[in-house]
Amino acid sequence: MKEHRNISIADQIFEQLETEILSGKYHRGDILNELRLSREMEVSRTPIREALLRLGQENMVRESGRGMVVVGITREDMLDMYDVRLHLEGEIARRTAVNIQQEQLAKLLEILELQRFYTIRQGGESSAHIRDLDSQFHELVYQSCGSKTYTFILTRIHKRMMKFRKASVSNQKRALQSIEEHMEIYHALAAHDPDAAEKAALAHVRNAMRRLELMEPEPLGEEL
Repeated sequence: MKEHRNISIADQIFEQLETEILSGKYHRGDILNELRLSREMEVSRTPIREALLRLGQENMVRESGRGMVVVGITREDMLDMYDVRLHLEGEIARRTAVNIQQEQLAKLLEILELQRFYTIRQGGESSAHIRDLDSQFHELVYQSCGSKTYTFILTRIHKRMMKFRKASVSNQKRALQSIEEHMEIYHALAAHDPDAAEKAALAHVRNAMRRLELMEPEPLGEEL
């Protein structure tokens, strides 16, 4: 029972630290120290160690003489992930156009209406809401395709893009453009048109990739 509890706590810590790295709370080169994290999270060092080991296996951190150093997600990583999405999202959109149900379409439309509301409103926590709704939109499209493999791969990639997506939705013009692209995807799915769905999904990925390419590269921090 004790071991199961430690694993459960380790899972929660892993999720928290991964989210904090991907969202930019921890930057490339920051040190994650077991003892400090243990004190901050008020847990023993065992689940902290397990969580850091998993982060290492995910290439999010690596060992250093002072603790685990954050590697995070680089610009090159992001461009590679967009390249993967360009290879997969067209096929997943085609499958979703065939398989999606009315209930799922209604949920997608609800998400889009909320995205537009928070984008026009802006300020405060709006960016976080928009980013979360963007995740919900894409994850629901993935889940509706009928393939657990595609869903797992693309949901994981989309989560890893968290920091860039947060920066992107903070710009109202870019956020509104993204919503219009989502609407194109929605209309193609609602028409159960695989060709139109593929075209709209790939256009959305290409536009997001171009926005990343135009952004100023961030300093990488210390050499890793």
